[in-house]
Amino acid sequence: MKRREFIRNAAIVAATSGISSPLLAKELEEKASGQSPSGEKESGSLSLIDSEPVLQNYAATSMGIAFSVTGWANGYVIYGEKPDLSDGKKVWCGGYRMTAMDNEVIQVRLTGLKPYTLYYYRIGADRIEYKDGYHIRITGNEENPNIYSFRTAGEGAKSHFCVINDTHASWKAVNPTINKLMELQPSCVIWNGDACNSEESMTALKRIFFKPEIERKDFAANIPYLFCPGNHDVRGLANRHPERVWMYRQPEERKPRDWDLGRNFAVRMGDVALVGLDTGEDKVDTNPKFCNLFVSEPYRIAQMIWLRDALKQPEIASAPYLVAICHIPLYDPRPQVNPGDLYPADVDDKHEGDFAEWQRTCAKLWGPLLEEAGCQLLLTAHQHCFRIDNPNEEHKWLQIVGGGPNMTGKPPGHFPTVIEGEVKDGKLVVTVHNIYTGGICGTVTFSTPRGK
Repeated sequence: MKRREFIRNAAIVAATSGISSPLLAKELEEKASGQSPSGEKESGSLSLIDSEPVLQNYAATSMGIAFSVTGWANGYVIYGEKPDLSDGKKVWCGGYRMTAMDNEVIQVRLTGLKPYTLYYYRIGADRIEYKDGYHIRITGNEENPNIYSFRTAGEGAKSHFCVINDTHASWKAVNPTINKLMELQPSCVIWNGDACNSEESMTALKRIFFKPEIERKDFAANIPYLFCPGNHDVRGLANRHPERVWMYRQPEERKPRDWDLGRNFAVRMGDVALVGLDTGEDKVDTNPKFCNLFVSEPYRIAQMIWLRDALKQPEIASAPYLVAICHIPLYDPRPQVNPGDLYPADVDDKHEGDFAEWQRTCAKLWGPLLEEAGCQLLLTAHQHCFRIDNPNEEHKWLQIVGGGPNMTGKPPGHFPTVIEGEVKDGKLVVTVHNIYTGGICGTVTFSTPRGK
């Protein structure tokens, strides 16, 4: 199954074809979904909270918690260190000055947490009837009866992570992938891009991140996630604002210079430092196909500056193992494949295809910094085919490319994977699980911490 078969959201495209205003398109979508002009669902019988919580942006002193709602709501999280929440504190959605009342997704960012600490939490929301700035009232309250839990990151955390990628809302692949994650119970999961196809509506985004068609609706209620976007995660009107479903880190969690880099992360998990980067679109910014709507080049340069500082953070620099994650590979052994820097429109006579199979620009920008820091492992995706690239003269890190959503087993290498990393007896053991067969398709062991 080829990459480009996971692209279309035909119903929305047909419904909004010829519409010049994205806002008008969204209004038509809301009417089609049964919302009134104010955004309130017409049916009063719907539950206000209609998804399990999703733990986002795993970190040592903060945690994001988001959930889907069916109408205008002012949401909150009650959290504490006691299982019965008798010590619970309530934190409302949003930041300073006002809450983030919303009619689609509630996002709560807990800050000031303690590293490697077990917290318990419950989600809730007030239903808001909003007519204008002076006519507002609460018409009900709803709390999920379940009490969930999470453990923050930090040097004391268990060194155990998993990576999934290129799920593309292909539920036949996503369902067993999530079941494998629930079996492994890692400290966190990194979703390494292309969760989406080309999404035009909030309904589509909520279906992917909050209400997937899988057995375990609580897939991210107790296991925190980190997200490295892929090229498909920026395509479509809804994907132009992915922060509506997957929150950025709060401004106080990063330097003002890096406020627009809310997707990057540098997290210490026990003996492992996890560093996440965003390779952006797989076509150059000058490609006329996308009408100048993407500016990936300066974005990658800004991440280089961020990366230089992130790798020097004491908790990152002192980690025995450094693992970097990004969607598009930074290396490919095949000389004929497109390296992603063919200007002005991604084609020439020497390379195949009209999109980047790997990202030579990112390799030039970020590679030297990762080399200097002693990065041992780079986890990538994008090509829908599992592969292991050994170190060579160009780079000392080993690269693993995760598989895609194909559940036929053909051609060879094209199957979903869960890449599991765990430190055992001081060694980083990486196991690649084949979700199609249920077996293991590769293992790598790093026996020597960096710098030794």
